[in-house]
Amino acid sequence: MAASMCDVFSFCVGVAGPARIAVEVRFVSSAKGKGLFATQLIRKGETVFVERPLVAAQFLWNALYRYRACDHCLRALEKAEENAQRLTGKPGQVLPHPELCTVRQDLHQSCPHCRVTYCSAECRLAAAEQYHQILCPGPSQDDPAHPLNKLQEAWRSVHYPPETASIMLMARMVATVKQAKDKDRWIRLFSQFCNKTANEEEEIVHKLLGDKFKGQLELLRRLFTEALYEEALSQWFTPDGFRSLFALVGTNGQGIGTSSLSQWVHACDALELKPQDREQLDAFIDQLYKDIEAATGEFLNCEGSGLFVLQSCCNHSCVPNAETSFPENNFLLHVTALEDIKPGEEICISYLDCCQRERSRHSRHKILRCQRGLRWAAGLWGPPFQWLPDCPHHRAPSPSAGRTICSSVPALNVWQRPMSPT
Repeated sequence: MAASMCDVFSFCVGVAGPARIAVEVRFVSSAKGKGLFATQLIRKGETVFVERPLVAAQFLWNALYRYRACDHCLRALEKAEENAQRLTGKPGQVLPHPELCTVRQDLHQSCPHCRVTYCSAECRLAAAEQYHQILCPGPSQDDPAHPLNKLQEAWRSVHYPPETASIMLMARMVATVKQAKDKDRWIRLFSQFCNKTANEEEEIVHKLLGDKFKGQLELLRRLFTEALYEEALSQWFTPDGFRSLFALVGTNGQGIGTSSLSQWVHACDALELKPQDREQLDAFIDQLYKDIEAATGEFLNCEGSGLFVLQSCCNHSCVPNAETSFPENNFLLHVTALEDIKPGEEICISYLDCCQRERSRHSRHKILRCQRGLRWAAGLWGPPFQWLPDCPHHRAPSPSAGRTICSSVPALNVWQRPMSPT
C-alpha cells in the first residue's frame, strides 16, 4: 500500500509548491532504494524544501531531565536566560540583550486533562486533533500503573542517553491512525518508510533486534500492545511486525534539536555593534558555553525525533550537497543547498557531522555502525538511531551525575555555537 507522490509532498510547508517543481523522488537501486533528485537548478544557499513531520516526539530521558519543550512541535519553552541558568547551574545568571529572546510564555497552553504543555493554542489543538485524544493519560499522568507510563519506564530501562529515538514516536504513529478518519491514508504514509530489520548483508539494523535482547523487546511489545492495540494495525503488534516498526523508527527517525539559548546567540551574532562591544559580547558568550560545558556537558538542547516523508528520501553522502537544520526552533525541517545542484543531480545529506566526515572511510564506517548498529551501505539507512547498550564508548547514567556522556557518538546539538580556539 504505497503512498502517492502527492502524499510525499503533502507535509512540505511554505515552499511546498516550489519543492514539487524543484525535486522529484526516483528509485535508485535495490540497495539504496529511493533518492531525491533536482529537476531544476538549485543555487547554493537556497532552501530546497521545508517539511513538517508526520509525527514527532521528545526523547524520554531528555524530558525527564527537565528539558522543557512543546509536546507537539518541540519548540523550547524556557526563556534563553532560564535556559542558561539551568545549564550553568547558576540561578543568578543574567544574559545581556534579553529582548532578543523570542520565547512567548504568555502563549503557552496546557492540556486541561494531563497538563502537558504546548507553545501555543495551535499546537495544543493540532495534537488533540491528530493523536493526543488517544494518548492523554488524564489525571493518571503520574500513576506508574498507567499502561503508557509502564511502557515509557520500560523503554528508559533499556535505552539510556544519548537518545536518538523514542517509543513514544511509535506510540504517536499508532494513536494517529486510531484517531484518523482516513486510516488508510496514514497507513500508506507510514508504509513509505524503510522497515527492514536486516540489511543486504543480513546484519540486524539495531542491537535491540538481536537475540541478546529478545526478552527486552518482547516486554516492550507486550506493554505497547496493552497500551495501544488497534485492530487496523494488528500486524504492528505481532512479534515480527513490532520488530519492523522498531526498525522503521530506527532507520528513518530524524533527530530534532531546539534551544531558546541558541536562538538568542544567533540573534546576538546578527547585532550590529561597535568592535569593542562585539568583542565583549563574543567573550561573554564563549565563557557562557564553557560554563555550560563544565556544568552540563554536551547536551544543550531539547531533543527528539520525527518522521519526515520527503527528507527520508535523501540518501547519505560523506560529501553532501545539502544539509538539514531546524532554524525556527521547532520541528520544521529545512533542507538547504550547500552548493549549486544541477538538474538530474541527486540531493544528498550527511548522517555525520563535519568533524566525523574528515576521518578515514574506515573510521566513518565504524562511527555509523556504532550509531545505528549496522554496517554502512551508503544511503540505504536513515539518520543515526540510538545508543547501543553494549557500546564501549558509553557509560550508564549515574543517579548523581544525572546524564550520560558518550565519547564516540556526538550529541544532537543542532544549534551549538562552536567554541573559540583556546
